[in-house]
Amino acid sequence: MPGAEDEQEPRAEHTCSAGRHPTEMSQVAGFYPGPPHAVKDPAGGKGGLWGGSANPWSEEGNMRARSSRPAAALPVQWEELTASDFPQAVRRAKGVCVLPVGVIEKHGPHLPLGTDVMAARAAAIGAAQREYAVVFPEFYFGQIYEARHQPGCITIRPEVLDALLQDVCDEIARNGFEKVLIVNGHGGNDYWLNYFCQTQLSAPRGYVVYVAVRALDPQARERIKALQKTDWGGHACELETSGIMAIRPDLVQLEKAGEESGRPLKRLQGLDAFTAMFWYANFPNHYAGDASPATAELGKIALEAGVEALAKVYRAIKRDQVTAKLQEEFFGRSEAPLRKTARGPKRPRRAR
Repeated sequence: MPGAEDEQEPRAEHTCSAGRHPTEMSQVAGFYPGPPHAVKDPAGGKGGLWGGSANPWSEEGNMRARSSRPAAALPVQWEELTASDFPQAVRRAKGVCVLPVGVIEKHGPHLPLGTDVMAARAAAIGAAQREYAVVFPEFYFGQIYEARHQPGCITIRPEVLDALLQDVCDEIARNGFEKVLIVNGHGGNDYWLNYFCQTQLSAPRGYVVYVAVRALDPQARERIKALQKTDWGGHACELETSGIMAIRPDLVQLEKAGEESGRPLKRLQGLDAFTAMFWYANFPNHYAGDASPATAELGKIALEAGVEALAKVYRAIKRDQVTAKLQEEFFGRSEAPLRKTARGPKRPRRAR
């Protein structure tokens, strides 16, 4: 456990994952919020934001969700749709399919390996139940090579990783979706997913790939900040742990949070360059922060704010009619850069 003199770490040391600096997407703890309806009240109460609903990842929760769903309601999860309902779902989603992406990695000594995957999937489903979209089964693989020294971590060769994600997007589009929105649950994926999105311009495609960037409501952000006991971390820290306590409290072993140190070792100093060793140099335990003050209450508030922010992204993507037109124009021009695509204004005739 850190000593009292090290109670708070300067924000300058705050990282989110894999040596990445915090982004707007992963800043609220490095986890992606889950659906309010899907979280069981740890106190066993009913009503309020969470309504005492059973956890959908448990057998009980799955059975209850299916038995209580109105017959006319379309599921938001791809795998729960029937083939006969699928065309209707594509139309209702306005061609938007959401692809949650995470990784399988160590999250300190106290959180499950699938934390990022669970949180990304939960956020995607929660937002889709507010603004309908079809949510594809979670993509378990990503950029997590810096955690290969820890038990349970799964990595895929870079060339296979890119090809697999491309094939998944191609298949989603082949089934009628024109917009694929990636919801990322792992900060170490940020650069890779942005790069993947950029590679979509390498060849003509009949669909658009987006990577969600969510800006939390300022009031919600301040409320979250006020509840936090720590202001540093970024991986398996207080905020991320609180989120999983709200989503899957049965998988959190908070009593183990102090068994390892989550403080940066600062073994690379004064190096004005990026290196793949940045994260390992600071956090070889693959734990950044102090999870001991985590609470389900904090997690619920962050979850609600994150889901609402993501639902706004869904609405914006549905409304977007410009990106596809620009992409089509770009592909047309890139095939023959020297070919004139449009005639300019007529030049005035010279006076004789």
